Amino acid sequence: MTKTRQSPQAPQVITLGCRLNSYESEVMRKHAEGAGLSDAIIVNTCAVTTEAVRQARQTIRRAAKDAPGTPIIVTGCAAQIDAEMFAKMPEVTRVIGNQEKMDAATWAPASLLDGTEKVRVNDIMTVRETAAHLIDGMDGRARAYIQVQNGCDHRCTFCIIPFGRGNARSVPAGEVVTMVQRLVDTGHHEVVLTGVDMTSWGTDLPGQPPLGNLVQRILKLVPDLKQLRISSIDAIEIDDALIDALHEPRLAPYMHLSLQHGDNLILKRMKRRHRRKEAIELCNKLRQARSDIALGADLIAGFPTETEAAFQNSIDLVEDCGLSFLHVFPFSPRPGTPAERMPQLDRALVKQRAAKLRAAGQSALQRHLDKHVGQTSHVLVERAGRGRLPDFTEIQLSGSSTGSGGYLSEVQITGHNGTSLIGTLR
Repeated sequence: MTKTRQSPQAPQVITLGCRLNSYESEVMRKHAEGAGLSDAIIVNTCAVTTEAVRQARQTIRRAAKDAPGTPIIVTGCAAQIDAEMFAKMPEVTRVIGNQEKMDAATWAPASLLDGTEKVRVNDIMTVRETAAHLIDGMDGRARAYIQVQNGCDHRCTFCIIPFGRGNARSVPAGEVVTMVQRLVDTGHHEVVLTGVDMTSWGTDLPGQPPLGNLVQRILKLVPDLKQLRISSIDAIEIDDALIDALHEPRLAPYMHLSLQHGDNLILKRMKRRHRRKEAIELCNKLRQARSDIALGADLIAGFPTETEAAFQNSIDLVEDCGLSFLHVFPFSPRPGTPAERMPQLDRALVKQRAAKLRAAGQSALQRHLDKHVGQTSHVLVERAGRGRLPDFTEIQLSGSSTGSGGYLSEVQITGHNGTSLIGTLR
């Protein structure tokens, strides 16, 4: 969860969930600040799990307690999916949808806070386009995010997000390039491309260009961009042009893959479009294209009908794919999804398996950190004493260089503490 308040004239924005939400929170903050909406709290919610929705409600209550009388505007995926639930909360002033939140006109205080309409949420499935939004950065952060895609046309049995984001739609390549150039011109060294289903970018554009074409175009047309990074992507849709782009040093050597599981039967029941063998082959292919690449993955523990043997296949996948970073989700049934109607595992067993999978991830991270010790690398300093290497490894920094962050430097890696590297700026 992040909180931002740029100036006394800007509202407080509380962001829950993904990087796309972080980008959209910045757009909302700009819109609200431009409209003069200064005295409000905006909560941008996530709906990826039942726990995420619970946290959203808890965040709203805490915000109301900390700032009594302050208008609270709730938006994001959870608000889009269940607007009435949030509207019934006495702490909430207004609920707005995922499409409405990106429209500058929505944020005019006269219409937003007049009390005549508590819910402004339209049918997200009718939305067919995603507009580009030019911003000068991400609230002072070292890296900036750009939304290049929104929505998802797939229907994984555990996922509710398509109903919060709508169908897949892409921002045209020319508009993306313009946004990247704008961010480089305002001093950003790293730009992250983000979306809901990134590898579906281009399927709704003329000629259906693949994501790799967009990446290559950015690298060619914005030569001053120091580093381009890609957020989470679907393993089955990675195209050859994207793999070819990995040969370009300015494309960050890190891929976070939406793998979800390591067992073929569970993958089928999840309605995923890849199988275990394909995931392993892809990871090997990525390493062949870029020897210094690091790989991360989303994995779900305790999916309905998961046997001990099926779970062990997920444990083994960590090593078989050479993963370094895991984002582990203990399965929680989302109302309205097919997985909710499947035979559920005992919650204690789900939590136990999630803990075991996280332990496997910690061992993999330990091996990854060990490989870096003694090396010299470049680092993007995010804030005083903290940064990340090109392969997204976090590092604690010391040395003569000063400043709050947002600059590139060389670092000598001297050790690690089990979760992040330790190094000295040179």
